Amino acid sequence: MNQRDRPLALYWFGTNRAARDQVLVGTIAGGVSVNDTLLHIAQERLPFGGIGPSGQGHYHGEFGFRQFSKEKPVFVQSRFSGAGIIRPPYKRSIGRVLGWLSHLT
Repeated sequence: MNQRDRPLALYWFGTNRAARDQVLVGTIAGGVSVNDTLLHIAQERLPFGGIGPSGQGHYHGEFGFRQFSKEKPVFVQSRFSGAGIIRPPYKRSIGRVLGWLSHLT
């Protein structure tokens, strides 16, 4: 199998775990289904695999969207946080407290 193009899917049937693990470790495929064929494509939580030419359909659905999306994290500080008292410009009362604290060190 490894002498040919990489398959889009590998379907393995059997009950011998050692043989199954040997196939999984020793081969490369876009996706693997063990003891089933039809339900493989219905697994929504599995990404679409594919290696080389068989991977051209990889960029579909949620996983494809995430692959090509540049996420933009945004943090918005609540106006009710206490962070305003430690940021300049300081109010006169905060300035006095900071001045007092700086003389303690």
